[in-house]
Amino acid sequence: MNLTNFHFDVDSDGIALATWDMPGRSMNVITVEVMEELGQILERVTSDAAIKGCVIASGKEAFSGGADLTMLEGMGQRYAKARAELGEDKAMESFFAESRFLSQLYRRIETGGKPFAAAINGICLGGAFELTLACHYRIGASDNDKARVGLPEVKVGLFPGAGGTTRVSRLMKPDQALQMLLKGDQLRIGQAQKMGLLHAVAPREELVAKAKEWIKTGGSPVAPWDVEGFRLPAGPVYSKAGMMVFPPANALYRRETYDNYPAARAILQTVYEGLQLPFDRALTVESRYFAHVLRSTEARSMIRTLFVSMQELNKGARRPVLPPSNLKRIGVVGAGFMGAGIAYVSALAGLDVVLVDRDQEAADKGKAHSDGLITGQIKKGRASMADKEALLGRITATADFAALAGVDLIVEAVFEDRAVKAEVIRKIEAVIGEDTVFASNTSTLPITSLAENSARPEQFIGVHFFSPVDKMLLVEVIKGAKTGDKAIAVALDFVRAIRKTPILVNDGRGFFANRCVLNYIREGHLMLGEGVPPAMIENVARAAGMPVGPLSLNDEVAIDLAWKILQATKKDLGEAAIDPAQEKLLDALLNQHGRLGRKNGKGFYDYPDGASKRLWPGLSDLQAVKLDPDTIDKETLKHRFLVVQALEAARTVEDGIITDMREADVGSILGFGFAPFTGGALSYIDGMGSKAFVALCDKLTAAYGPRFAPNKLLRDMAAKDERFYQRFKPEKKAA
Repeated sequence: MNLTNFHFDVDSDGIALATWDMPGRSMNVITVEVMEELGQILERVTSDAAIKGCVIASGKEAFSGGADLTMLEGMGQRYAKARAELGEDKAMESFFAESRFLSQLYRRIETGGKPFAAAINGICLGGAFELTLACHYRIGASDNDKARVGLPEVKVGLFPGAGGTTRVSRLMKPDQALQMLLKGDQLRIGQAQKMGLLHAVAPREELVAKAKEWIKTGGSPVAPWDVEGFRLPAGPVYSKAGMMVFPPANALYRRETYDNYPAARAILQTVYEGLQLPFDRALTVESRYFAHVLRSTEARSMIRTLFVSMQELNKGARRPVLPPSNLKRIGVVGAGFMGAGIAYVSALAGLDVVLVDRDQEAADKGKAHSDGLITGQIKKGRASMADKEALLGRITATADFAALAGVDLIVEAVFEDRAVKAEVIRKIEAVIGEDTVFASNTSTLPITSLAENSARPEQFIGVHFFSPVDKMLLVEVIKGAKTGDKAIAVALDFVRAIRKTPILVNDGRGFFANRCVLNYIREGHLMLGEGVPPAMIENVARAAGMPVGPLSLNDEVAIDLAWKILQATKKDLGEAAIDPAQEKLLDALLNQHGRLGRKNGKGFYDYPDGASKRLWPGLSDLQAVKLDPDTIDKETLKHRFLVVQALEAARTVEDGIITDMREADVGSILGFGFAPFTGGALSYIDGMGSKAFVALCDKLTAAYGPRFAPNKLLRDMAAKDERFYQRFKPEKKAA
């Protein structure tokens, strides 16, 4: 055998051990080479009479993160090329054979006549977990809190297509299987054993020995579904139990996804149809749905954005080529909700934090926020008391600015006021080193103007965290006019250290995320003024793919903040820069009715204690006209919500705010939840095509006004039928 990614040994008992340990990688992943080597191992084990069976283990801390999705990207590109050269039928035939290769390989392992056991020492996800499901025995590490198993493919627009969907739905009751597959949950080892996905657990050091013992003592090389008389865990699909699962599951799927996700639909279809068929025919059904989903625009876009682009950005694709920062101790100035959150995620990542506020009481309150968050994790079983003590020990709360001396980075997170920030900048720079990078957390104030208060503008940079900091994955890193490469590198290193995803944008009003999402909120306001029922506005927005409706989102960010932004825009850019209808609505809510949003329990919604929020009945009194819901075109409303955001994203490209298309797509999904099934705001345009998008913009402009007018860049692209990822091809390099 010619093996690069596996070590293969046979012990004196005739039991083989295939140790998966890919050179030059911290994590094992499934590649074409790995599949070929698995085939060699299978052939050796099944053809050598002296080998009784085989244990598959990992030589790394984790078992495997699953398939390398760039491999699947390549399959799609080969299909497109073959279709152009050979025609649809030939291309599809080749694509189907290639897309089901892994499924067939795993089935050969399962039916080869020799027992295979999987020793799962750590994280085991996706196609790697599907490999273990094809093994006859699975044992997981009982002493590794980080160990997880799962099939998270749905989160990147796919579903388990290497036999995982078919096997899980035969190991578990269909309602449990559907929940696991549709959510893409990662399960702890003990939980997986209780659910029937693992046969046993043991300490890491004993996994291989226990797996070998199972083979030595006569472990069966036959999967349960290959045993004559096998019965499904909950009986046939067309039974009373089956009817209690599939009709409600379909209804729940529609309610949660609005049928926007082909992969989720394919999971339901594969399980429903597959459970009515013999196992091998069920695998074929799974493979056909997998090939169909893999060719979809949604899957291609989601894989590119949520896997490939995110991975590249997280690894430093936009980082200047400079030595690593090696951050150890940072200063966070401002212990309010945002600053306290930044302190928490920094300490959680192992950084020492000096948390400074105007007085000791305020600083202590900020540290208490971390106490509350880690206590919540302990209650959920995700942290221990030792973790809490270590985390809180890394945070020093103080009112003394002198304590910032010697920090590796400053993150300023005081109130969004130019004068306040100017004073704080001067205080901080009086005590920190001359080469210390200064990052100002802001969502609205231009970084270039803030840097005018700094004695070292080349070291000054913006960071825009999203609230709540502990949950939101995105950080906008904002480059001012004089920001230097070192400041960029340090800021990106910091974001990476706290395990968040950075996008690097140039300075400008609203940066990227706020420019786009404020248009979404405004569109909801304008629809309300047009007489669209509030409930329809919210529901159609979710049907378009947004996580929450624009009215609910405005309540979360606060109505008074929306009002302040509107007034600041009018002051800086003039009356023409705002919409009078939106101003009138916000004025009525805020100044006439005192409705600030969730923070005071009343906004577009009411927030009664101990009950779910509900739309404020008084909204109808603010509508001069009320449209008949039956006369409203819901598709037009959906288009308005997505187009107004995507159009603004295109404008940020033309304005030079966004210079890398990956960042617009990743930022739009992680920052404000832009319809993930599209792959992001620019992928939404690319998926539709620039010609069709411009035509849609022109149609909306004629009906609703110039806010939908396409910019010059889009018209140029439409004339050439260009895509963003074609015209602005991202530079594929990591520092």
